[in-house]
Amino acid sequence: MTSTILFVDDEPDLEALILQKFRRQIRDGLVDIMFARDGVEALESLEQNPHVDMVVSDINMPRMDGLSLLAKLQEAEDKKSTIIVSAYGDMSNIRTAMNRGAFDFLTKPIDFADLEATIEKTIRHIEMLREVRRRQMEAERAHAALSRHFSPELAKRLVAGGEGEGIEVQWRDVATIFTDITGFTSLVESAPPETLGALLNEYVGGMTETIFAHEGTVAKIIGDAIQVLFNAPGDQPDYATRAVACAHDLDAWAQDFCARQRAVGVNFGTTRIGIHAGPALVGNFGGNRFFDYTAYGDTINIAARLEAANKHLGTRICASASVAKAAEHFQGRPVGDLMLRGRSEPLRAFEPLPQDKFEAPRTAQYSEAFAKMEAGDVAAMPAFAALVGMHADDSLAGFHLKRLLNGAKGIRMKLD
Repeated sequence: MTSTILFVDDEPDLEALILQKFRRQIRDGLVDIMFARDGVEALESLEQNPHVDMVVSDINMPRMDGLSLLAKLQEAEDKKSTIIVSAYGDMSNIRTAMNRGAFDFLTKPIDFADLEATIEKTIRHIEMLREVRRRQMEAERAHAALSRHFSPELAKRLVAGGEGEGIEVQWRDVATIFTDITGFTSLVESAPPETLGALLNEYVGGMTETIFAHEGTVAKIIGDAIQVLFNAPGDQPDYATRAVACAHDLDAWAQDFCARQRAVGVNFGTTRIGIHAGPALVGNFGGNRFFDYTAYGDTINIAARLEAANKHLGTRICASASVAKAAEHFQGRPVGDLMLRGRSEPLRAFEPLPQDKFEAPRTAQYSEAFAKMEAGDVAAMPAFAALVGMHADDSLAGFHLKRLLNGAKGIRMKLD
């Protein structure tokens, strides 16, 4: 790469002498040399030629001397590496120049071998700075890309670890969350674009902040749907526990958001959440040009099916038995054995509950009724009916009562 050097000196013979001494480097494209006769002219030249890499300046010049020029150069955002030239006996000014940020100094009369060596040393310094800036820009770009998926702290760790480290495609045990909004298609068709855009941006922003608070990874955002991963890319031994806690906080945030929108006349739908844990193929699937950190496999599909199952069950959160088993101190109530679309075997599902609801009397009443239904006890129907009579808002109990009234037996159910 060609280095551009600006010589600032009012001696009339200097220009021809410098061009003669550096003719080989100029011919080979190693350096490009410019000249100015004082500090004022130098600043004007730098404004027109911001690509200048280095300034070699005399101290004693008309209009603006070298020390004043150096001060101006150090005030600029793009500080130029500067070599100061002065008389041998003028050590006081040279010391001032070094204190003001000069990279190096030379004494008059100039020893051109010394000048060439000093310039080469300065060029190496400039190239090192360029490399540092390049790496910094790459790190900033990488951090910006990673920040779309990962919490800020995790994004920093991934950038610090080097390009690609931790995000290569691999099989991992993960917990995954799927969220979706009921009736969102109708809202899209009825709401003005500017209203919809503001709503969705606020919703996704709030949900993402909640996910990052639990150090989850946002694998995908497709419209109103969000896919979240735990235990990827970094190790999180408590990934199932994190997933359940995150789901509760997402539910709380979404419920509050719904209430705020309905208060101003916007019918924003309920957020449904599915959680499952198991092996998945995880990594960056974006190829060479794009960054697309996501996951594939049956584990991911099941979480999506559990999210959709909430619609039939009347619940907002539905978790698999693998999550309930792996999460520490899991609190919830059984839903039943679900025959999900695309699966040949039933999957035991649970409704995670916050502590106050888990400890409420109705949860014990529900568990008792569910146990009767699982055992084929005919007393299950009146037990569910009594529960619905006392708590009309218990949609899951109502769902099972309706099934029993329609002749269903046991806890296995097929959901489309």
